[in-house]
Amino acid sequence: MKKVLILSSSPRRGGNSDTLCNEFLRGALEAGHEAEKIFLRDKTIHYCTGCSTCSRDGKPCPQRDDAAAIIEKMIAADVIVMATPVYFYTMSAQMKTLIDRCCGRYTEISNKEFYILLTAAEDDRKRMLRTIDTFQGFFDCLDRPTLRGVVYGLGVWHVGEIQGHPALQEAYRMGRNL
Repeated sequence: MKKVLILSSSPRRGGNSDTLCNEFLRGALEAGHEAEKIFLRDKTIHYCTGCSTCSRDGKPCPQRDDAAAIIEKMIAADVIVMATPVYFYTMSAQMKTLIDRCCGRYTEISNKEFYILLTAAEDDRKRMLRTIDTFQGFFDCLDRPTLRGVVYGLGVWHVGEIQGHPALQEAYRMGRNL
């Protein structure tokens, strides 16, 4: 049994990328894994201020918000699923803000399996490589990360357009086959 953490960065509850998260979650739970989805919109996560309290002084971030608890769950997880709608060929601000807040403890996010779930109005998979590359920049800073899979929910924009898309089955299968 693996401990799975799903980070949904859609600003829309029930949005297309959030729906992919639900399918991955369903598959993981059906396979007997311990899985949790965090909807970042429900959390208060402030921007990193670059104060260096964490990196220079080795002390906890002085900001009092939900980031520390989420990062603690990232450290504890075996599998981290990062889901985002694609805006201007990159991840959502909600996801990037959380990644930036990992600054003080990123060295503890080690030996993790990662999955990326993304949705975009764009239907050219090749153009999504910029988004994957942005995630890879985060992974490159971690110790022994493994990118296990990417689900491309392309050609969807408005809420609900993901319904019937093959990406839903793919997300479910990935969760089921962890």
